[in-house]
Amino acid sequence: MFCVAADYQSFREAAERLFITASAVSHQIKNLEQEIGQKLFSRDSSSLTLTDAGAALYKDVNPLIIKLDEATSRHKKVVSRRTLRISVQPFFASELFVPRLREFTAAHPEIDIKVDTSDESVEKHPGHVDASIRIFKSAPAKLESDHLFPLRLIPAASTEFRDRLKVKAKKVVSDFPRIVHESRPKAWHQWQRSAGIELPEETTSVRLDSMIAVVRAAQRGLGAALVPVRLSSTMLNSRTLVPLFKHELEISDAFYFVCGNEDAKNESVQMLRDWVVQTFAE
Repeated sequence: MFCVAADYQSFREAAERLFITASAVSHQIKNLEQEIGQKLFSRDSSSLTLTDAGAALYKDVNPLIIKLDEATSRHKKVVSRRTLRISVQPFFASELFVPRLREFTAAHPEIDIKVDTSDESVEKHPGHVDASIRIFKSAPAKLESDHLFPLRLIPAASTEFRDRLKVKAKKVVSDFPRIVHESRPKAWHQWQRSAGIELPEETTSVRLDSMIAVVRAAQRGLGAALVPVRLSSTMLNSRTLVPLFKHELEISDAFYFVCGNEDAKNESVQMLRDWVVQTFAE
């Protein structure tokens, strides 16, 4: 535990790698410091670094830990399981990735997949995971990546909303409350310009910070939302969400499979990468 915390210089990331809580890591490190009688880490509000005593201990102990792991592996009679951690933006995970994941786990039963959906931010590959499926405007620099498909948005709402919609001469003349995704506040203006359809200027709006919340709000009749076509296909096909117009807004953002250069050499990451590209890339 000490060596993993030293590697990542973070109790939180060490805990994630060891599948325990950060407080458990902190508690064990404190016990080790009490046993040795020296501080092993310098802690402040934003960083964690090894003390001189900690660096010396790590230098002596880490090679022994590695040798112990190697010796244990040589004597194991069962195939070692491998764990991959992948960060997937929440709506992609719920609508595309998780429903198809059994195909991968059935083909590779020796690999355990841990899916992290806690972060919806774009243009970011979390450093604590082996791979991610994220939105980028272009292929991220200094990372391995595969383009999956562009983000296309279409106006959609409940059937009741659609039935009340009135359009005359490419102008919406009925009430048109809008649901806005916080990360794309100008998307409705972009859609209007590209579609050539005028929307009412004076209207109510609801702003939400996740695409899942945006889509659910549209399903429940709060207003019209610009929803991602590919990710919303199940709801659009089942008519729990209906398109209001045919025109789709294609923006520069796209979904990518991303991993670090070193992670790309990992056999398990390679297998996951091949499956993701084969399954989801257009």
